[in-house]
Amino acid sequence: MSYVTRTRDTLFGLYAWLVFSLCIAFGLCCALLVPGAERRARWLAATSRAIFVLSGVPVEVQGLQNLPTIDCVVVANHASYADGLLLKGYLPARFSFVIKGEMRNNAIVHFLLRRAGSRFVERTGSPASSRDARQIVKAAQSGQSLAVFPEGTFQEQPGLLHFHAGAFVAAVRGGMPIVPIAISGTRQLLPAERDLPHWSRLRIDILPPINPDHPAFANHRELAKLARQRILAVLDEPDLVAHENTSSGVANE
Repeated sequence: MSYVTRTRDTLFGLYAWLVFSLCIAFGLCCALLVPGAERRARWLAATSRAIFVLSGVPVEVQGLQNLPTIDCVVVANHASYADGLLLKGYLPARFSFVIKGEMRNNAIVHFLLRRAGSRFVERTGSPASSRDARQIVKAAQSGQSLAVFPEGTFQEQPGLLHFHAGAFVAAVRGGMPIVPIAISGTRQLLPAERDLPHWSRLRIDILPPINPDHPAFANHRELAKLARQRILAVLDEPDLVAHENTSSGVANE
């Protein structure tokens, strides 16, 4: 990599963090001062979108017409810390995000996400995780649109991880459509183990919904498998679960 390229990338990264910091500060003011959950959600969605616009990061959204007008559960692949901001900015403000419980450890982020209507789920097998999962199911049954990253985490290696069951159990019990979403470009924008963002084109593919009358709704595992297959068909990344199974099979021969 040339000196000019390194300098350009560094300047973009520093500028992107400056934009992010200013927008987050504005978002905190909105979270504190704007009355009403719906109005607050709209302001925070606009703030999230402004991060990408002001940073000069192009975002292409395909398939907005696939989002049902009724409440639904969106499930998306997870490749970067930027994923949540991206969907918050470009999905309708009515969606409540389901966030991993570790984010409660950051007081500022936790406050901002909670005021934005996000819900938190512990990934461990503790009583807290069971309680959180029940609250998510209850939210779905009450007719609240949810956005979930069913992988639960992300890593530096490209590829789609195993999907956890929570979002699909909530969709089945709430009788709500599942909408698969494929996010591309965020792994290059802000990959794991990287301090500065790197300019990248981003794309959100909103795929046709899986409605409650689909046979997969008879079993939440089959529903998760189907949604995952649809994301993989669009995502230009490998299936890490299939790779692990293949490797295990070779190792056991």
